[in-house]
Amino acid sequence: MIREKQFYRSFFAMCLLLVAQNVITLSVNLADNLMLGAFSEKALSGAAAANQIQFVYQQILIAFGETAVILGSQYFGRKQYEPIRRLFSVALRFGAGASLLLFAAVSLFPERLIGIFTKDQAIIAEGVSYLSVIRYTYLVFAVSQILLATLRATGVANIALMLSVLSLGINVGGNWLLIYGNLGFPAMGIKGAAVATLISRLAEIGVLLYYAIRRERHLRLTPRDLLRGPGNLLPDYVRVMLPVLVNAAMWGFNTAAQNAILGNLDARAIAANSVASTLFLLVKSAAVGASSTASFFIGRKIGEGSMSEVKRCARTLQVLFVMIGAAAALVLFLLRGSILSLYNLEAETRAMASAFLGILTAVMLPMSYQMPTNSGIIKGGGGTKYFMILDFVSIWLIVIPVSWYAAFRLHAAPSTVLWLLNADQFFKCVPAFLMCNFGRWAHRLTRDA
Repeated sequence: MIREKQFYRSFFAMCLLLVAQNVITLSVNLADNLMLGAFSEKALSGAAAANQIQFVYQQILIAFGETAVILGSQYFGRKQYEPIRRLFSVALRFGAGASLLLFAAVSLFPERLIGIFTKDQAIIAEGVSYLSVIRYTYLVFAVSQILLATLRATGVANIALMLSVLSLGINVGGNWLLIYGNLGFPAMGIKGAAVATLISRLAEIGVLLYYAIRRERHLRLTPRDLLRGPGNLLPDYVRVMLPVLVNAAMWGFNTAAQNAILGNLDARAIAANSVASTLFLLVKSAAVGASSTASFFIGRKIGEGSMSEVKRCARTLQVLFVMIGAAAALVLFLLRGSILSLYNLEAETRAMASAFLGILTAVMLPMSYQMPTNSGIIKGGGGTKYFMILDFVSIWLIVIPVSWYAAFRLHAAPSTVLWLLNADQFFKCVPAFLMCNFGRWAHRLTRDA
């Protein structure tokens, strides 16, 4: 175990910033859900279905950004900044390409895409209306997410928190004006929520670009860096990125498949799962922040060249993950009743959401250990192929087939299906512990200057 107090100060300073940023970002989704739920349950379900597409896209962007963090943090440990600028340019090209492909898909096939998650025509109509506006956020979102990831590779996390606060204020205010038509604005319903999100994304990118170009002190990015060539880093980036991208895509499609399974079981399950998963993701921010912080710390330690320190850091982080998970499970248990009381839901939908939250509370502790251990320590140290294989086997060979069979062949209750859909959070703890403590996952990925 690491005993130096400075390590813990640095870890929790960065982790708390990332947790706060993620909580505020998710609070935007929670505000959308609350305000749309008060407007119409169909509008809530339509936005939830459309946001499953956004979630898959976001996972792909996370893969591009995480690759920049995995490689960039090692260069940061070596105090080499020029490769990090080139990594940003490479990641940005991939992100822009993904945004344009998604924009084309939702423009050409909106009904078909929403129809994956529900057969209710009223919900499909609401989701298509939401997509007609939200698609214009895709490119802007790609630039901001990849730039934030690149900054995180140098230990900069405070700007992400500032942007999340800005986004929350604009989004909530815009929702109040445009969903309900307050202060003389048109009552646009679900489309108003999408317009508010678009405005907040534009404000985010404006502030972020100003900070990155004028205020950031390590990278000193310029507009020319947007067009900078990759040099000899493209093969390195692609080699690390491919397993991360496959894993992120699997995870995004896994979440979409889970919601499709639940949504096709019972129309109420879409709204109930939207409510439960939003609160779960909010509390899960503790594990997400710990994972992102661990990835940076491990990468920097590898870049500095001390592999014994890397192992010591990994052991210490695992203990912290268990403590964070226990606290997060307690918070979720205490908050679930209060949050449910804020929603205007039918009695059966409320009861289902409450049952879902009980299941997710039990899931929180094992998830808070295995996810940051696998994703933060092992993947952050360069063990990306292991992480890809683990998720492929656990999700697509076990969880999804078993859950699908239980749902559509055995006609199990939605709560039973949700248990099965989250079973991997328990059994992935075993390979996480064995690989992290006894396996070879720490790899030097940098080139000499």
